[in-house]
Amino acid sequence: MVVLSPVVLVSVAVLVVALGSDFWVLADARARVRRGERVSVAVGNLRVETPEAWFLGCVVLWVIFMPLYLTASGRNPFARRSL
Repeated sequence: MVVLSPVVLVSVAVLVVALGSDFWVLADARARVRRGERVSVAVGNLRVETPEAWFLGCVVLWVIFMPLYLTASGRNPFARRSL
């Protein structure tokens, strides 16, 4: 019987959560494009606006692109709301 260490179990859990959220970003961005509500961000010459670009950004740099997507789409619960 193979016993996995807690470190391995936590690592796998984090990976599953990250990949699940990546696929959620892809599905949400595609749904927004169908409704005509494209989510886009431009930083200098870097422009992220397609669902596939958001997905790839989240896969490669989840820590940066996931909060950026949430903020750009208006779903970030920690973002300041202007009155």
